[in-house]
Amino acid sequence: MDDQTVITPARDISSVLFACNINAVRSAMAEAIIKSRFPGKIFTDSCGVTPGQQDGFAVAVMAEIDVDLSQHAPKGFDDLDCDFYDVIISFSPEAHARAQDLTRNVDCDALYWPVDNLAGLQGSREERLRAYRSVRDDIIAKLDLYLPEDD
Repeated sequence: MDDQTVITPARDISSVLFACNINAVRSAMAEAIIKSRFPGKIFTDSCGVTPGQQDGFAVAVMAEIDVDLSQHAPKGFDDLDCDFYDVIISFSPEAHARAQDLTRNVDCDALYWPVDNLAGLQGSREERLRAYRSVRDDIIAKLDLYLPEDD
């Protein structure tokens, strides 16, 4: 996890939107993790600056932790009503800038959590899977701090 990112536990979060450049890896993973951990308790969605296409490596590494990402349909900011979320958490500077624009006149926090961008990643299948696992685990670590599960 990035040492520059300070994450404090959230209070009374009922809805969260995750955003990144393309809604296929980071934001999609975060959405699926929250849906898995807090079913029916926290409304969550995800989007990208552009929608993108489903990513098979993301689906594979999420399946390793028993989280199904296979039905995820990538979306863009323009596909959602962003006015009712408690918080928008962005994983890229571009998405964070868009979130800040959207939240200027609404009661919604816009947080930026830097997470590695895997766009253009090269290497063997195993090297790529290792990089995707690292991103998945970074997101999980951040979410564990922000939304700790009830004991």
